[in-house]
Amino acid sequence: MCGIFGVIVKENSAIATGFITKALENVARLSIARGKDSSGLVFKNNTQDNFDLVKGDIPVYEILKSEAYKNALKNALQQFEKGNTFQAIGHARLVTNGSQLLEVNNQPVIKDGIIGIHNGIIVNADELWKQHSALKREYEIDTEILLSLVRNKLSVNNSLDKAICETLQQIEGTVSTALMFNDRDELVIATNNGSLYYILNDQYLIFASEEFFLKSLVKKLNIKNASVTPLKAFTGLIFNTRTFVKQNILQKSPNKQYVSQLHPEFKIGKVNLKGNFDKEVVIDPSVFINRANEKHLYDLLENNEDAIKKVKRCTKCLLPETFPFIYYDVKGECNYCKNYKPKVQIQSFDKLKELVAPYKRKDGHPDCIVPFSGGRDSTYSLHIIKEELGLNPIAFTYDWGMVTDLARRNIARVCGKMGVENIVVSADINWKRENIRKNIIAWLKTPHLGMIPLFMAGDKYFFYYCDRVKKQTGIDLNIWGINHLENTDFKTGFAGLPPKFDKKRIYSLSIKNQLNLFGFVGKNLIRNPGYINQSVFDSLGSFAVRYLAPKKDYFHLFDYYKWDEKELEELILKEYNWEKAIDTNSTWRIGDGTVSFYNYIYYTVAGFTENDTFRSNQVREGIITREEALKKIYEENKVRYETLRWYIEIIGLDFKEVITAINKIPKLYPKN
Repeated sequence: MCGIFGVIVKENSAIATGFITKALENVARLSIARGKDSSGLVFKNNTQDNFDLVKGDIPVYEILKSEAYKNALKNALQQFEKGNTFQAIGHARLVTNGSQLLEVNNQPVIKDGIIGIHNGIIVNADELWKQHSALKREYEIDTEILLSLVRNKLSVNNSLDKAICETLQQIEGTVSTALMFNDRDELVIATNNGSLYYILNDQYLIFASEEFFLKSLVKKLNIKNASVTPLKAFTGLIFNTRTFVKQNILQKSPNKQYVSQLHPEFKIGKVNLKGNFDKEVVIDPSVFINRANEKHLYDLLENNEDAIKKVKRCTKCLLPETFPFIYYDVKGECNYCKNYKPKVQIQSFDKLKELVAPYKRKDGHPDCIVPFSGGRDSTYSLHIIKEELGLNPIAFTYDWGMVTDLARRNIARVCGKMGVENIVVSADINWKRENIRKNIIAWLKTPHLGMIPLFMAGDKYFFYYCDRVKKQTGIDLNIWGINHLENTDFKTGFAGLPPKFDKKRIYSLSIKNQLNLFGFVGKNLIRNPGYINQSVFDSLGSFAVRYLAPKKDYFHLFDYYKWDEKELEELILKEYNWEKAIDTNSTWRIGDGTVSFYNYIYYTVAGFTENDTFRSNQVREGIITREEALKKIYEENKVRYETLRWYIEIIGLDFKEVITAINKIPKLYPKN
């Protein structure tokens, strides 16, 4: 989920220092796509027995501008010119475990004489600390347990191969890592999901988290005869930085002994940039929210369940009379049911196998991009695509700032167990959250249910970046796990757009409705100047990539494979130990922090949420009965307080002020 990179150049080689500088700085800048929350680089100097470490809660391009970085680089290059090895590794971080505002949580991480960088999430870190009670935990960050376990195992038999293998076999989640040691000449790079690539010749090693980064580097620096090699899942390299001898690691078979010459303890010169490490922002609601201690906030929430239960509903499905453009016949059946056409499994799975066959690669290289949010449908889809279709997928994730740690942990669980590479594109998260904050402030002044999708506009770039990743990887095929049962016509319905019952995809809009939607949003921007802020171009771009951008070489899995909620939940919970949220029993849409917020608005004002539409579609398909669906929505529509609280505060708003304002919005149903 982060970007790791490194440049190692052999001692007494003829490589120009200008090339080294350009290689390091270019691969660092390319890695920014993986994370902008914090960054760091470390240089190792065997002659002076020291590490120069520069890191901070700032993007890597800011690190590269700093005097601390320039001085560390200058020193490393001077030692290289004297005949010593040049060694630098770095990290561009997307914050997962541990706030970037605490210095010890930023990477590279130092522990027990090991300096490491790590891309991924170790989801069983807490359990490992308990199992190894003799080890001392000092930080929040999950990378710490990786380094501690490696050092602990090295102390037993000094076999680096065995230490790495045994450590990674205990870890659940995703690990792509590079390790330096204060007492060894080796550098280790290893991965359990294939998210590492390298260029190696007899003079230098360059590695990065994505093949595209290194191919771009080769092109930009015009490197001749450079071959980008993937480090396959569950493998690694032990690389002697003096002799350039490498040893392959097969993580499943830790049996070789590999003993290196020991060196004196290295000194660590560390510079922390920005100096904003005295405050902490925790990004996981399960960490800091306790309902018992927040009764004064929880009690602010409206619960109009009794009044909502009295609202008239369709006698066949669940849709209430407050639903946009709804009407009922004499039997009480709604027009949405009357016009519904069953969609479960339009074509056979064998047909999909036939369609994807031309895209399959026989050389072991990836052949399919799977958009992967970490939600239940995308997890289910990734499993079927790899295990049932026999494709070799890359999971693609777009992190726009509202992806919770829960979703990130589930992504790590699944990709780590499957051995699937996960390409993450990280937005400027602070900027995205500021866009949401400004739009919500504007919305609260003149609330209109039709403008709520503006809060989620920033995530629609998923479509754009998916297409870009296809081009970068040279993969034509992508398969989506979009579930047609999730169709939510009411979101555009509140904007004045009548339902289209014959649309091909749930996100499809006719040209006429696209223009109508554009006009509706434009009118509201004129009426409420607060919407005219820094987010305008971001929102316009989201509209373009969602509805206007061409799409090709893609399929929707559930057009060919029957979606089965029971089968899905059994698979993700048992096979992948998939983690559920702390504030709901539902497994649907629990990894997006926005959902709890907009569903609270819809439920409080209109008396229903997207749970009502989802369950209604299941009723129409004959998957569940109306009675079962009604029972489910009464449970699923309960406010998800912990996630709601996290969402409001992570975007910088006051919980009490926001909830009080929402509660004052006139209801579409009688309260008494």
